[in-house]
Amino acid sequence: MADIVEHRPPAAPTMPVVRAVTFADIKAALLAGLSDFARAPAFGLAFGGLYAAGGILILACVFFFDLGYLAYPLFAGSVLVGPFVAAGLYDVSRELEAGRRPTWQGVLGTIFDQRKRELSWMAFVTIFAFIIWMYQVRLLLALFLGFASFASLQDFLRVLFTTSDGLGFLAVGHVVGAALALGLFSITVVSFPLLMDRDLDVVTAMITSVQAVLTSPGPMLIWGVTVVGLIFIGTAPAFLGLIFVLPVLGHATWHVYRRAVAPAA
Repeated sequence: MADIVEHRPPAAPTMPVVRAVTFADIKAALLAGLSDFARAPAFGLAFGGLYAAGGILILACVFFFDLGYLAYPLFAGSVLVGPFVAAGLYDVSRELEAGRRPTWQGVLGTIFDQRKRELSWMAFVTIFAFIIWMYQVRLLLALFLGFASFASLQDFLRVLFTTSDGLGFLAVGHVVGAALALGLFSITVVSFPLLMDRDLDVVTAMITSVQAVLTSPGPMLIWGVTVVGLIFIGTAPAFLGLIFVLPVLGHATWHVYRRAVAPAA
C-alpha cells in the first residue's frame, strides 16, 4: 500500500513581538547612538556626508532653476528619506552590539545584499511617499496661490506671509504635511532596521512598526519630534551639520528598534 502523505499548509510567519518603550528608552537610545558614532566615526561621517551632499545638491538645483519656493518643502521631504540613507549605520550598530569591529567590506556588502531582500521595497515606499509629498505641495500652491509665477524667492515669501491666501497655504500645508509625515513615520520607525536584521516581508515590517507606535505613542512621538528637530538644526550651516546629526540618529534608530522589538526566538 502506498504511503499516505499528509499535506499541511505552510506555517504562517511569526510576527515580531513588540515591547513598550519609555521616555528613558528614547534617551538611552540617543546616548547609545552617540556612543556608536564615537566608536566608528568613519562610517557615520561617510553616510552623513552623503546625506548632506544630497541636501546641498537639491538646494543648488532649486535656486539654479529659480524654484526657490520649493526649497522648504524639499527640505522637509528630505527628512522622509533619512532612514533609508542611514541603512548602513544599522549594520554598523549591529556589529558593535555583537562585539565585532565593522568593516567597509562587511557594511557595503550587507547594503548590496539588500537588493535581494525586502528593504528595497521599503525604500520604494519611502520614495513614493516623497513624491506624494511634493505633489500635495504643488496642489495646495495651485489651490491657494493659483498658477502665478514669482520673480524671486523674496517675492514668494512676501505673498506667503502678508496675504490671507499665503497664510492659508501655510496653515493647511503644515496640517496636511504633518499627517503625511506621521503616517510615514509610523510605518518606518522600526521597519528599516527590522528588515536589515531579519528576513521578513515588507508588509510585516510596516505592521510591526505601526504596532510599536501604537504601543508607546508618547515616547515614539517624542522620538519623531526629536528626529525632525535635530535634522532641522543639522541643516545649519549649509546642511553641513547633517554630517554629524545623521549618524547619531541612524545609530540611535537601531537602538530604538532593539528596545521596541523583542529579539527573534
